[in-house]
Formats: sequence, structure tokens, C-alpha cells
Amino acid sequence: MMIFWDIGGVVLTNGWDRQSRAEAARVFDLDLADFETRHARAIDDFDCGRLSLEEYLTNTLFYRARPFTRRAFEQFMYDQSQPDHEVLRILERLATDEGMVMVALNNESLHLNQYRIDRFDLRRYFRCFLSSCYLGARKPHDTIYERAIQIMQEPPEACWFIDDRQENLEPAKRLKMRTVHFVNACQLSRDLTAQL
Repeated sequence: MMIFWDIGGVVLTNGWDRQSRAEAARVFDLDLADFETRHARAIDDFDCGRLSLEEYLTNTLFYRARPFTRRAFEQFMYDQSQPDHEVLRILERLATDEGMVMVALNNESLHLNQYRIDRFDLRRYFRCFLSSCYLGARKPHDTIYERAIQIMQEPPEACWFIDDRQENLEPAKRLKMRTVHFVNACQLSRDLTAQL
């Protein structure tokens, strides 16, 4: 059996979401509305690997002089990532004790994706990382799910998908994947025990 997992909001905190950007605006004294507008224009290309971290920061922040360095801001971005230890225990049990195949299916920019894989040793749990930065498509677009199924060569009916956002589960359901809406680790453990 194969289980596709969202990373941000399930296994780890979201990497660079609205809350993180609002905190960045507070810490670095940014105009949040301007930052969000520029972020919205860049995010598809950033998450799909068409825009580097350097280009993203140039487009959203460093189009003018700032009283802080790129490096300081990058470190702040990385520091937003924290693990959910209870979910990691569930992952480890399924991957080792149950022998199930774990695959990451997430929206993530290249640099942040690599940082999170390395920092939290996610290779221990996942056989493959099918991130938007590699596949060139983002959830909830149907393309990313179709490519994931094609790459892993599993029938969708034999696959599960776990995500914290309902809109990301809908395309998986249309493909006949089984889905679990993540709320917290206790609920996830109950749902997986009942359904697997």
C-alpha cells in the first residue's frame, strides 16, 4: 500500500504560509499588504521551481534597499519549520513496522523543500519526494496528482492521500484515491487504524 502525505500542515508546520509572512512583516517591519501582493504574483513560479529563492526575495522584498540582509530573512524563513513529533511517530510506525510505502506530495519551493528534507531527516520516512518544485504543478491542480500516480506506477485505488486542506483532497478523490483529512495526530491515528 502507498500513502501520499502532505508535508506542511501535516508532518511539519507550514513552511511559508500567510501566518509566517505576517510574522515576518512584524519582525522585519514590512508593509504586509505590499509583501502579500508581491508574494501572490510570485508564488506559482516559486513553488513550481521556475523562480529561485534569490529571485523570489528580489521580487517580493529586495527590489529596494532594506535594513536587513537576505541571509537574515532566509534564516527567518527556514526557522518557521517545526516538526509534529506525534505525526513523525505515526509515519515511522507505518514505514517500518507496517512496511507501507510513504511518498511526500507537497507544494514547496526548491530551497525550502531541500532544507526541510535535510533538517528533519525526512528520507527516513519517505521513499520519494514529489514536490511541486520538481513536478512543475501545485495542489490542488489535477496535474500534480496525475503525475504522482504515473511516477509511482500504482493504481489510484491502491493509494491514500493525507492533507490538512479539504480543497487538496478533492482532486485525489476524483482520481479514486482514498483520502484522509488531517486535523491532528490523534485523529489521524484513529482514521488510519480504522481504514487501513
